Amino acid sequence: MLPYSRTTKPLARELRKNQTGAEELLWYHIRRKQILGVQFNRQRPIAGYIVDFYGVQAKLVIELDGS
Repeated sequence: MLPYSRTTKPLARELRKNQTGAEELLWYHIRRKQILGVQFNRQRPIAGYIVDFYGVQAKLVIELDGS
């Protein structure tokens, strides 16, 4: 498991509540292991950063910028 800072956890929770339209659309298509059975997490704190989406089994980070 990748390390994360506990100070970023409350911010990640807030970001999950206030997703952009692009993030909502992508989340709709990747949640519930819809792509090759890979589970994704939203707004995951990793090593002092908060990534938009993290595919655990694939060790894949997806970062969206803009709409």
